Amino acid sequence: MIDFTVVDLSRLQFAATAMYHFLFVPLTLGLSFLMAIMESVYVMTGREVWRRMTLFWGTCFGINFAMGVATGIVMEFQFGTNWAYYSHYVGDVFGAPLAIEGLMAFFLEATFIGLFFFGWDRLSKVSHLAVTWLVAIGANFSALWILIANGWMQNPVGSIFNPQTMRMEVVDFTAVLFNPVAQAKFVHTVSAGYVTGAMFMMSISAYYMLRGRHLDIARRSMAVAASFGLASALSVVVLGDESGYVTTEHQKMKLAAMEAMWHTEPAPAGFMAFAVPNVEKRENSFQVQIPYALGLIATRSLTQEVPGILPLVDHAKTRIRNGVTAYEALQAVRANPQDEAARKTFNANWPDLGYSLLLKRYRNDVAQATDAEIEKAAFDTVPNVPVLFWTFRLMVGIGFYLIAFFGLWFWLVSKHKLGQNRFLLWVALFSLPLPWVAIEAGWLLAEYGRQPWIIEGVLPTFYAASGLTLVDLAISLGVFLAIYTILAIIELILMVRVIKKGPSDRSVLEDNVAGGAYAPAAAPANANR
Repeated sequence: MIDFTVVDLSRLQFAATAMYHFLFVPLTLGLSFLMAIMESVYVMTGREVWRRMTLFWGTCFGINFAMGVATGIVMEFQFGTNWAYYSHYVGDVFGAPLAIEGLMAFFLEATFIGLFFFGWDRLSKVSHLAVTWLVAIGANFSALWILIANGWMQNPVGSIFNPQTMRMEVVDFTAVLFNPVAQAKFVHTVSAGYVTGAMFMMSISAYYMLRGRHLDIARRSMAVAASFGLASALSVVVLGDESGYVTTEHQKMKLAAMEAMWHTEPAPAGFMAFAVPNVEKRENSFQVQIPYALGLIATRSLTQEVPGILPLVDHAKTRIRNGVTAYEALQAVRANPQDEAARKTFNANWPDLGYSLLLKRYRNDVAQATDAEIEKAAFDTVPNVPVLFWTFRLMVGIGFYLIAFFGLWFWLVSKHKLGQNRFLLWVALFSLPLPWVAIEAGWLLAEYGRQPWIIEGVLPTFYAASGLTLVDLAISLGVFLAIYTILAIIELILMVRVIKKGPSDRSVLEDNVAGGAYAPAAAPANANR
């Protein structure tokens, strides 16, 4: 039988490394485009202040990028160490996007980052600007391939199960590439990254304005960040609506759990503004709904129903029974590859094969599962309703706050009123963590909401783990947490040091390479205009 303590520790370890790694990714995405915008202004106007801005925010970007790479490499190895059966089962599908990400996007991004930092005195203005834009594009390509891989886990299209190899295999790579879940996740995720970069720039600029330092750069940075942040925050909401619509199509149980909707309601369903989910009674103790809102958001119609949790559990029972039929036929095909009747039965039922594996939690011989065990396995398809319900509302609440925040600052910029209200500057400074909180909540919603599946409807999470021991996992988890804590302290020290020093005529990296051999030309007299 499966050791669920090992599975839980494996999940905890991957969750810790993944969510820690994603502290760095969104800031990389956001700062890369903001740097490109600023350098574009520098090339068009020739004003040295925009070059100084690009160098300063580029230094912050470089520190963050290095930490992101250091924390991301570990995750690649965990697929082989902690999730060996998962790697065997779906490696033909999952490995391709990861390989492309590493070979094309990562190396593209890393190469041009080097040119960005060390090419200021070696490249022409236009050539260096092209490098900066390629850094931004490379960062987004990297995110694209990662999210294509993750989107396939949420909606496994373009692949079939091969009974001879006992693996999922690609039959339509175009379907994998243009998976609607992956595309929706990509645009939603990168937009959230742009918001994060804009908030970082706003908060640090507010700090400088409160201290009365570097006002020329702080004002310009706030103007750019306010405009970029407002557009990005609005796009997050719009693209989040698209992501919700895709979830309705492909992950109905996740949506029902997010809404704590136990029963299917008459169309159009209301949006649950507030509720107290009672998991034991499978109902809400108290709830406040906004009529029609969920139906319009989730189905974009007034007539289509949004299924509730309990009807979806009943549907899961049917799929489990079909999966048992597929499981029995698979055993027959493996015993006798010439058994055409068994192969025909398997081909008709294989999409439900993964549901039969849910019974492995309760017995090895799934063909002998009782009705009670099937019911337990069906209820295992329900994720943690209270966690999903409140996590979703936390994410959405912060999202609407950020729209109001950037909208206000965009208005202040247009009215030339930056820095006139110290209270708002303090608000900007202390709002710094909010995009990260919303993003981590979003990833928790996406990944925890997919449980019990590591691949939606195909492979249960507990079935995908490696046969590691508790000692192996305890030691590696402790080592990872220690190393990541050290990296977090290093990141914090470096960022604080750079921010305290503030913008200068050359970046911190340039100051420390080759003994400061590179000396930029003196700034013209009108540099701060």
